[in-house]
Amino acid sequence: MLKFLAKGEVPKGSCEDEPMDSTMDDAVAGDFALINKLDIQCDLKTLSDDVKESLQSEGKNSKKEEPHELLQSQDSIGEKLGSGEPSHSVKVHTVPKPGKGADLSKPPCRKAKEIRKERKRLKLMQQNPAGELEGFQAQGHPPSLFPPKAKSNQPKSLEDLIFESLPENASHKLEVRLVPASFEDPEFKSSFSQSFSLYVKYQVAIHQDLPDECGKTEFTRFLCSSPLEAETPPNGPDCGYGSFHQQYWLDGKIIAVGVIDILPNCVSSVYLYYDPDYSFLSLGVYSALREIAFTRQLHEKTSQLSYYYMGFYIHSCPKMKYKGQYRPSDLLCPETYVWVPIEQCLPSLENSKYCRFNQDPEAVDEDRSTEPDRLQVFHKRAIMPYGVYKKQQKDPSEEAAVLQYASLVGQKCSERMLLFRN
Repeated sequence: MLKFLAKGEVPKGSCEDEPMDSTMDDAVAGDFALINKLDIQCDLKTLSDDVKESLQSEGKNSKKEEPHELLQSQDSIGEKLGSGEPSHSVKVHTVPKPGKGADLSKPPCRKAKEIRKERKRLKLMQQNPAGELEGFQAQGHPPSLFPPKAKSNQPKSLEDLIFESLPENASHKLEVRLVPASFEDPEFKSSFSQSFSLYVKYQVAIHQDLPDECGKTEFTRFLCSSPLEAETPPNGPDCGYGSFHQQYWLDGKIIAVGVIDILPNCVSSVYLYYDPDYSFLSLGVYSALREIAFTRQLHEKTSQLSYYYMGFYIHSCPKMKYKGQYRPSDLLCPETYVWVPIEQCLPSLENSKYCRFNQDPEAVDEDRSTEPDRLQVFHKRAIMPYGVYKKQQKDPSEEAAVLQYASLVGQKCSERMLLFRN
């Protein structure tokens, strides 16, 4: 994205699949691509000949790794760097490009710029014999492939990359606008026609919907009409709570819209639609990273707002499985309603489409319905507990329906919500 905005560069191949359309193998490679984009790996330093030889021999003898092993390796990189430990203690596996076998016995191809940098480092090290590698060993560490950079060259944070300033003569301008999903909002109203046209283009091209299935009524019901009432409490974020459209304007034109709900504890990602002509920008990945950065930004002002929800995770569906690439992530146990790290859930999901994630066999849902008579019912314009309502009913199927509702919403919500009965 930054290269495109700054210089107008389009990736070769120019039609990179979005992660939602990828297979799991692509997802593993995608994890590494993401790491490289976030500049987590440090530059290779000039290595002594013996270190190079040991690297080559290790490459020759290394066995082919399975995708899940690669994924675990990537996770460990994230953990080490996140904890502030030196990155040289991490074993890094590179992923060969599709269709090309990686010959580890040969040095990797490098750009001329990288070679010039390396020569310059080598010259500096010759001038200073007690160079970086020796200094590293003196601290009790083995010679490293990834010594830490100088402070000015530390790995960039997500925010550093996303909000990086562009040159004055940048080829393109990108603006992200947060607009309340309400026809009472003038900005939402004035951009509605363009946003709707983009939605139709996306649905037809990406999901093969018929144009007749993408009317304004369907669009409005699906992504504009919200059950959430807008609120702007004094202790909340400046934008308030409610449903919003995060519009991505490129050179004065909307190319993507992320539909989100901003709630007291989280930002919930509802849907994304984008211009298929810009698929090469990986707008699915980019918008997710922007939303994560936005959540962290809101957290600065409102500390309890600290989670980013991507919605349902369906392990057997590639268009939903891509969500597992964003770490650290948790999945909700469907039986005990506790959050479990996704790494612990994946082995079970490989064996069964449905499974309990909580490993404690004694654990139960702490908020299960224990007193259904206290459930609140709205009947004949009056609010009453279910214990009162059921005395007026003779239909035996009515009790089964109400108890099923109680089991689904739990005790707390059954007392806060109203179950409408006619």
